[in-house]
Amino acid sequence: MADVRTGLDRLVAGNMAPLMGLRVGLVCHPASVDRAWVHITQRCREFGVNVVRCFGPEHGIWADAQDMIAVDDASAVEPVTGAPVSSLYGATEESLAPRAEDLVGLDVLVIDLQDIGSRYYTYIYTAALCVRAAARAGLRVMVLDRPNPLGGHLLEGGMTGPEYLSFVGLWPLPVRHGLTIGEVCTLLNAREGFGAALEVIEVEGWRRTQWHDETGLPWVQPSPNMPTLDTATVYPGMCLIEGSNLSEGRGATRPFETIGAAFIQPFELADAMSRLDLPGVVSRPLYFRPTFHKFGGQTIGGLGVHVTDREAFQPLRYTLHLLWQIRRLFGDAMVWRTEVYEFVGDRLAIDLLFGDTRGRACIDAGTPPDDLYAAWDREAQAFASARRPYLRYA
Repeated sequence: MADVRTGLDRLVAGNMAPLMGLRVGLVCHPASVDRAWVHITQRCREFGVNVVRCFGPEHGIWADAQDMIAVDDASAVEPVTGAPVSSLYGATEESLAPRAEDLVGLDVLVIDLQDIGSRYYTYIYTAALCVRAAARAGLRVMVLDRPNPLGGHLLEGGMTGPEYLSFVGLWPLPVRHGLTIGEVCTLLNAREGFGAALEVIEVEGWRRTQWHDETGLPWVQPSPNMPTLDTATVYPGMCLIEGSNLSEGRGATRPFETIGAAFIQPFELADAMSRLDLPGVVSRPLYFRPTFHKFGGQTIGGLGVHVTDREAFQPLRYTLHLLWQIRRLFGDAMVWRTEVYEFVGDRLAIDLLFGDTRGRACIDAGTPPDDLYAAWDREAQAFASARRPYLRYA
């Protein structure tokens, strides 16, 4: 097992000396722990770091809020440091970035968030918005880097189109970007011209081919429906299910690894997916009953998605084929979500997730998906070249 040290581990090893005597703003969540499973707020208290304000991303600092639930920061106090809390996921789009008044009096803004390597997962945008806000306030910003749990060598998916930017794709990136959160912030700071005084405390000992369970680091779920590395492995594809009336397994024990709907005949769908012989995955027919969210309290049919070779598995390709087969087999019983999604009401959630209309058009027209997937792959490979100046790890 590798001996990988996160940015937080390295800061703790140095007795948090770079933060001593400074007024610190802290952006964190439940997975902001060191190798000993100790949370960053506890380490700050232990070493006497002066945390004067905490900032919580989507789900809140302690991830006690479900997806797309506004977190109120009125009178909120972080219990370990005693610092007031500012929510970075409130009721409006403006709440996603730190307010200028909340940065007043800080010397440095420290960001320690565990990302999971997918464009849809909002923590990279929270971090980037904090970097941009710090630049506008003339404030130093420090990112405590962490490994991309899916590794940094596999990329997948097309770039987000300019008309489909949202909090599941706030700047153009492929679906599976292969970057650490420190690398994302570095790339966006340069490419988008934030101009921040950005310092990244790099991970020590991590290679881009390493998955999270090869690092020796603890896994702490960073959000309520991201319980395991297995969940993160399928998420770059299976998050697309959110853009439809299908259950993505919220309210079940294996979210995103379990999908279904009342109209799905599971054995028919599993047989159709198995005949495709997609690499590294088995589609198992099942019935399940979500306790909440879509189809809450109902027994529905669906699939369990089991990854047998994570290096070969292509989650976006798998889910594109899955949605295509559901449309082919069950027709208009599958509908696209029309409710407001991540503060956007004038475009469909599925288009925001795909990054444009091509994916939805392919599924609805019954066009075989592999040509579209090949076009996306060309975009991902172009990004692989464009990202090289911002890579920090071998």
